[in-house]
Amino acid sequence: MILAFVLFIYAAASHKSHFLFLFKKMIVKNLRQRLHIVSFLIIISTFFIACGSQTQKNTAKNSEHTDTAIIALPKPTPLSIAATQQLHNACQLWYDSTLLLKGFNGGIIVAKNGNIVFEKYSGTAHIPGSDVITANTPLHIASVSKTFTAMAVLKLWQEGKLNIDDELSKYIPAFNYPGITIRSLLNHRSGLPNYAHFLENMGWDKSKIISNEEMMAFLINNKATIENISVPNTHFSYCNTNYALLAMLIEKITKQTYAGYLQFTFFTPLQMRNTYVYKNADSTTATPSYDWKGRPMTWNFLDAIYGDKNIYTTPQDLLIWDRALNNGKLFTEGTLAHAFAPYSNEKPGIRNYGLGWRMNIYPDGKKVIYHNGWWHGSNATFIRLLKEDATIIVIGNKFTRSVYGAKILCNLFGDYYTGEDDDENDNTRPADSLLTPKKDSVTKKEPAQKEDKLQQIFKDKNKVNIQ
Repeated sequence: MILAFVLFIYAAASHKSHFLFLFKKMIVKNLRQRLHIVSFLIIISTFFIACGSQTQKNTAKNSEHTDTAIIALPKPTPLSIAATQQLHNACQLWYDSTLLLKGFNGGIIVAKNGNIVFEKYSGTAHIPGSDVITANTPLHIASVSKTFTAMAVLKLWQEGKLNIDDELSKYIPAFNYPGITIRSLLNHRSGLPNYAHFLENMGWDKSKIISNEEMMAFLINNKATIENISVPNTHFSYCNTNYALLAMLIEKITKQTYAGYLQFTFFTPLQMRNTYVYKNADSTTATPSYDWKGRPMTWNFLDAIYGDKNIYTTPQDLLIWDRALNNGKLFTEGTLAHAFAPYSNEKPGIRNYGLGWRMNIYPDGKKVIYHNGWWHGSNATFIRLLKEDATIIVIGNKFTRSVYGAKILCNLFGDYYTGEDDDENDNTRPADSLLTPKKDSVTKKEPAQKEDKLQQIFKDKNKVNIQ
């Protein structure tokens, strides 16, 4: 009976209610058959134990399957202590003399060979506030989001699920703009106007938040009256509409939401735990943004549109994204070659645009691959030096143009920045033109002595002897 009791407790603890019922029924029916019951219990217990063992095996198998879905990043290539310290000191000088002096509110990471050589966070998520910005505070990266949208499309192309030289109408038949291919959307040669402009100019009710679907429907239904539509593939014209449409293409092909596909394909496998796509439900929890004076920037009717913007992330997660792009597990060399090829060649100069990436191409063949962003008071820059395996990331939620000046740090790794390409004439001006800050103190030139000192340090690559 002791054994029977023990087995009874085991079954009850295992929530086997049907077994408990059977046990009671047998006891009531025939108490004289206790030995048979004990034997029965032993058999059943053995069965449960075996099932539990199998469940553990299945759990382990599922866990193993989950682990295999995680994309392992390449380990950083060792960097000497001396080089690390020199890079850190130079970054600290720029951070102190430029970002902090302009009231920077956000985070910065500079990395070499995957090693973080400089990382700083400043300010609070709310201004004023006590919620200090840390490595785990997601910030809006605005148009840097385009790098994710573009690479998601190229991932689908790589998998044979679409052809980037097909017209968009092949996949979305209602789209009545012949000649606009997926590639022309990616490289901003579609000829379409910016949705923020034509919606505002044509009287969209600003009390109604517009979705991607509604924006595209407006574009389709008002084709005859929308202004500034150009012939596709005739010239480069940076346009947020292109990437809002690409987000819809991703949803059409994958049968998932844009946010769901990015989460499944990029964010979860790469363990980008502080990265997400904004939706209206996040308006009370997402990190807000502020103008250059620290005044809150209010949400508006354009905030629900995604693909061109609306990814929140951190410098650390963006560094993961940077490392993942070139490890060969997400993208082939051929796919990356298309992404980083120049498509805007009608104007001479070092600036160009690939498929979701800006670039500066220098006469010696070196490239700076980057993207900037600005939405409301949030602005960001994401700079990649492929040859030197160096990365510069700055994200802030209180507007300051000095964020874009981070490209001066490229000269820590080679002869790049000359000061001639300071002006960002497109995506550093937000689509919500009504909310554009009227003034920014960083437009004032630094004193000549300080500027000369910075230029000298960041132009002389021998100051940092990287080994």
